[in-house]
Amino acid sequence: MTLRIGNASGFYGDRFDAMREMLTGGELDVLTGDYLAELTMLILGRDRLKDPAAGYARTFLRQLEDCLGLAHERSVKIVTNAGGLNPAGLADAVRALAGRLGIPVRVAHVEGDDLTAAFPGSLAAHAYLGGFGIAECLTAGADIVVTGRVTDAALVTGPAVAHFGWSPTQYDRLAGAVVAGHVLECGTQATGGNYAFFGDGDVRRPGFPLAEIHEDGSCVVTKHPGTGGFVDVGTVTAQLLYETGGARYAGPDVTARLDTVRLSQDGPDRVRIEGARGEAPPPTLKVGLNRLGGFRNEVTFVLTGLDVEAKAALVREQMGDAFAKSPPAEVRWELVRTDRADADTEETASALLRLVVRDPDQAAVGRALSGAAIELALASYPGFHVVAPPGKGAPYGVFEDVHVPQDAVGHTAVLPDGTRLSVIPAQDTLVLEAAEEPDLPEPLPAGPTRRAPLGLVAGARSGDKGGNANVGVWARTDEAWRWLAHELTADRFRELLPESGGLPVVRHLLPRLRALNFVVEGILGEGVASQARFDPQAKALGEWLRSRHLDIPEALL
Repeated sequence: MTLRIGNASGFYGDRFDAMREMLTGGELDVLTGDYLAELTMLILGRDRLKDPAAGYARTFLRQLEDCLGLAHERSVKIVTNAGGLNPAGLADAVRALAGRLGIPVRVAHVEGDDLTAAFPGSLAAHAYLGGFGIAECLTAGADIVVTGRVTDAALVTGPAVAHFGWSPTQYDRLAGAVVAGHVLECGTQATGGNYAFFGDGDVRRPGFPLAEIHEDGSCVVTKHPGTGGFVDVGTVTAQLLYETGGARYAGPDVTARLDTVRLSQDGPDRVRIEGARGEAPPPTLKVGLNRLGGFRNEVTFVLTGLDVEAKAALVREQMGDAFAKSPPAEVRWELVRTDRADADTEETASALLRLVVRDPDQAAVGRALSGAAIELALASYPGFHVVAPPGKGAPYGVFEDVHVPQDAVGHTAVLPDGTRLSVIPAQDTLVLEAAEEPDLPEPLPAGPTRRAPLGLVAGARSGDKGGNANVGVWARTDEAWRWLAHELTADRFRELLPESGGLPVVRHLLPRLRALNFVVEGILGEGVASQARFDPQAKALGEWLRSRHLDIPEALL
């Protein structure tokens, strides 16, 4: 009764050949593809403004043209959220493709997530649906299921519900599938990609992951034989912590308790996940709102050699004078000291001064900025040049999330024969509350310490959720966990990452994973599309933390 579900895409733009690799590399029952992120919805929304028939991930269609025959021959179902803002349009395009190729496939889609009309001023407003619509499509015989915005984990929970016949209240089983789906959703991040201890294996071309899911909701995460990368407790832990918050991981079908999950190595490139407990889902659904926030432009000045601070002050003053009559709504300067003394190359003798401006009016950040910057070419600091000339200004997006009652969304499965089936929202719900914090482990005995980077004893992975960032930190041994849980408090986190100093930082303990999860509220401004910081998705925030030095017990080094 094992269900083998693989992943072939973690984002819109992932490795094009992954679908073929997964279909030819080993046994599969279902192949999923995640194409949607907060930023992707904005991109697709802008596509739809230009062409109402657009709004889906066209890459998927090109991949399918190459692989539809393979999937049909191997009886592999395909489930994807590549439908984006237009799942019906993509479903029609898949049918047309199959007809042109002469391959008999049954195509279904899921809709009802689009709430844009209910939120005036939004470019795209979409509710995160669960997996039961997908399950209805598969139960009705669909070979390919296309969705719009569903939770990433729904791509796995839907097939699991269809295969095992789980009911909506079998929360532990559903929670196990949610955990499996969360591990798979980002593709090669589960097989050594973007991994803190990447030197533990060959990650030049990681294979994509798959999960062997069992009827009780437990699973084994692995990959096809002979593919690159590696799967161990660390790679799975890192992905479990990615873009999550506390112990309760809420979704439309179930709230999974991450503090109950147990991981164990089950052989080479095999990690067993078991013990996941589930609770009734919240009474509301998350809705992601994307809107245009205005226009943005930037210019990066190169400051070489001596007097970097004085050169920066001069150009800032000169640009300030140029903006005096009509300043942009937001002006942000950042001096990045990439230079070093007595450097043997010009590049390493140079620092970067970054200017970013935003305004509702494109003219205020376009010609006003480019003209002012270019006019300084012969009239500013010695060695004046810029990385690239500023452009005319580009629109940027703003993301926020709101919540609506589950029954306010018309979750609909459109079956292969065209039948429209309404999916009943969760009947039993539970208002989401923070879990009680567990007890701390016993501290390590006192002993000699050495000043060293945190990353010698702990891994980390970070990411974005709207304007917030999360940083998951885990220890590789029980002894390191005993030290980490006491040492890395929220206050110490703020000390190590001064950017978070004035922001709310919430720490969550996950002892079974030997992990801490920090949520830094507001550090990303209005979300990734607003590009409020140079690392707008906080992808490297965890690596910055690992590079910071602390007094670490010598017994751990």
